[in-house]
Amino acid sequence: MARKAFKMFLNKSAEAEYKKRHEETWPEIKNLLKDAGVSNYSIFLDEETNVLFGVLDYDDEIRYQNIPLQPIMQKWWDYMKDLMETNEDNSPKSADLQEVFYLK
Repeated sequence: MARKAFKMFLNKSAEAEYKKRHEETWPEIKNLLKDAGVSNYSIFLDEETNVLFGVLDYDDEIRYQNIPLQPIMQKWWDYMKDLMETNEDNSPKSADLQEVFYLK
């Protein structure tokens, strides 16, 4: 099992809509993530900076790396692009974070 932590960048005043859309996450997105071996996925918001912090576990590197190639994920990114900083393909701009401590 591998863990990944990353940050993304929410647009100002998009907090409520971002939360609402994630409360209504499409079943197809949840299924895609679970089928790719993703578990324990959480996203946190730093309200002072509008930086989102994500952390997740995954059990297979190849299946995890294939998530962005799936049409439903690309559709989700298109749906979310108005709320956050994105790349040209509408994927969220993100930066991986280095783990410096873990208590199991």
